[in-house]
Amino acid sequence: MNNTTNTPTKFSQKLRAMFSIKNIIGIVLGLVGGFIYYRTVGCSTGACPITSNPWLTMVWGGLVGYLLADMIPFKKKKETPNEPEVQ
Repeated sequence: MNNTTNTPTKFSQKLRAMFSIKNIIGIVLGLVGGFIYYRTVGCSTGACPITSNPWLTMVWGGLVGYLLADMIPFKKKKETPNEPEVQ
């Protein structure tokens, strides 16, 4: 029974590792960018499968935003500041 109580914490830790703050910001910016792309460029005839639907354009924008945010390196704090740097 103790095993089942640890499962949500492991899942939430994996979820937090996968969606850091920079990734969430990337998704939100991508969603907004996808909507702006739909409104400005979009497809007026309805023949374009992605740009004719605002939801699909926003999903693709969010995916691109996530991928671009994931490419940005995240600087981590040094765990041991007292160690001398080796050059």
